[in-house]
Amino acid sequence: MDLAELLKVAEAAVARGRAVTESMAPGVLTSKGDRDMASEVDFAVEREVRAFLERETPDLGVLGEEEGGATDGTRWVLDPVDGTVNFIHGVPLWAISLGLIHEGRAVAGVIDHPALDTTYVAAEGLGATCNGTPIRGSECTELSDALVAVGDYAVGPDAERVNADRVALTQRLFPRVQRLRMIGTAATALTWTANGYFDALIMFSNKPWDTMAGVAICREAGVTVLDLDGTDHAPESRGVFAVAGALREPLQELLNSTP
Repeated sequence: MDLAELLKVAEAAVARGRAVTESMAPGVLTSKGDRDMASEVDFAVEREVRAFLERETPDLGVLGEEEGGATDGTRWVLDPVDGTVNFIHGVPLWAISLGLIHEGRAVAGVIDHPALDTTYVAAEGLGATCNGTPIRGSECTELSDALVAVGDYAVGPDAERVNADRVALTQRLFPRVQRLRMIGTAATALTWTANGYFDALIMFSNKPWDTMAGVAICREAGVTVLDLDGTDHAPESRGVFAVAGALREPLQELLNSTP
């Protein structure tokens, strides 16, 4: 695969998605479950980006959050609006996230924040940039100095059980780190770990449209990206543990202590 050429396609696709977000209001909301919804913009961006990718790279599959698609092989994975709740409330922390999976690994990603005017781009072996400027992850060495992001708590009928380990981890983390942050968008949290704003990120879910682009960007920025058990991160991983190298061991101990 020519990742440099595919990255150009991804950037063009995401730019088309951004244009949609700039021309529409959220519109009617479609319920996807308890306190989970998609806006008209989610669907419009996905259709625009999907159509472009299918024209430009017909041999590659596309998996989108809203309309499904390819679940194996080399494929694009798209979240048309990551952070929909933020988006519909006017909070500027939301993103268009487009990743590329090849041979079971995230190999490229583009994450655009239209409301912040920042675009993160990376491909395996080509480095990671924000608005064209190279980025690197944190060099934090002390847990007590670390700003650590955590993923959202779950919603839905089984949320209390699902959230038990997330709450337990939060209780173990807050006395040991400088501060915790929960910002409501996995894509943004991953890019902010890639550029060193966050010293670590822990997410207890791993939907590919949420994470694959950001995983590729983090890795190219020198951030270690693992599953929650410390093994290499993959599309089928339980969660995401992205961390500055020196903090890996103490944070992994806390993760291992969580039920």
